[in-house]
Amino acid sequence: MTRDEQIAALTAEPSPAPSGARCCRCRQWTYAPVPVRYIERQSGPGFTLYACPNHAVALGAGPTPEDVVRNP
Repeated sequence: MTRDEQIAALTAEPSPAPSGARCCRCRQWTYAPVPVRYIERQSGPGFTLYACPNHAVALGAGPTPEDVVRNP
């Protein structure tokens, strides 16, 4: 790599940060996350659980009965 190429590489705009999410089933990082659950919280905003495309089909659409919090 020549000196001019090195300078050009250092002054070039940085590439955007990769986006994605961790799969809630296999815990692997995926660049094609599929939202499968939205978990409500009593205080503060809720959060979304994501799955990789392979596990999104198995998890299906939510919420499911086990996602519901019941008072005793």
